[in-house]
Amino acid sequence: MDQKRVKQILSSSADIDVKYNGASVWIDELKEDGKTATVHLRGPMEERSDVDISELVED
Repeated sequence: MDQKRVKQILSSSADIDVKYNGASVWIDELKEDGKTATVHLRGPMEERSDVDISELVED
């Protein structure tokens, strides 16, 4: 995924399914470097991770 699409998803009110390593995640924020984002798994676990946006896939 590219930086432009991450920004579009963050500003959208729609529920857009994004996957990281096959797991559905929410994108919390795009980091200042523009190459990484903070995400967390959909569901009860709130553990957050910083991941490379190139590894995010829109379903």
